[in-house]
Amino acid sequence: MIRYLRLFVAFARFGLATEMAFRANFLVKLLVEILWLGILLIFYWKLFENTSNIGGWGRGEYFFFVGCHYTLAGIIETFFLTNCVEFAELVRSGDLDIYLLKPIDEQFLISCRWIDWSTLPNIMQGIVIMISALITIGWTFDPLRFVLFVIVFTCGCALAYSFLLILSSTAVWLVRNQNLMEMWWLFTTLMRYPRAIYEGPWAKPFGLFFTFVVPVLIVVNVPADTLIRALEPWFIVWTLLAAVGMLIISRRFFRRALQSYRSASS
Repeated sequence: MIRYLRLFVAFARFGLATEMAFRANFLVKLLVEILWLGILLIFYWKLFENTSNIGGWGRGEYFFFVGCHYTLAGIIETFFLTNCVEFAELVRSGDLDIYLLKPIDEQFLISCRWIDWSTLPNIMQGIVIMISALITIGWTFDPLRFVLFVIVFTCGCALAYSFLLILSSTAVWLVRNQNLMEMWWLFTTLMRYPRAIYEGPWAKPFGLFFTFVVPVLIVVNVPADTLIRALEPWFIVWTLLAAVGMLIISRRFFRRALQSYRSASS
């Protein structure tokens, strides 16, 4: 584990040095991320001027949900998204051969080799939004809820990573899988809204499918529910089981994809 940690630190230092070589681009991207978050917050603020709740979520609760989503999305974008998106190019160009020859786990090397420092502030912004929302609703610190929140939030990150790894692994067979990777943006859109909005005769089957078959809706919903709303032990357990199950499935799917890879020479 120390070896992997040292390698991860080396990746981080290399990524930061690369970003600093193009400081103007780095600063512009930071500005764009801040503007995007500002527009998003203004939109939700105006929305709550015309309604008291969305799916049972009040203004403060919903802003905590938004902060939770933004933090999780920032973690995925910073550490994994660029690597998984570029996996198809490694397959197409044959550069994947070089990575497979390295004396280290292929999944770690391929999915963690690059850190996008320009999206790292998104994590901090999301945390600030969550703290501000907790202050607004007058939340009282509860050690049990906080520990459970950290656990299920980690599980949410694991679920999101697993979905991304499975989608990117299809590049071994499809080579150009940009259209399939668009499903990742569909998943992030589903994660952005409370599960409670999927009620009614038409929406409920949709909500059930993306809760229990493809467990996308629990990625942000369960952590947010756990900290500021009623505890739902069943969903907490389901989140833990789904995270472990998806990590195993994504790992096996990735390994199966590598077994089908025939290298650039063939």
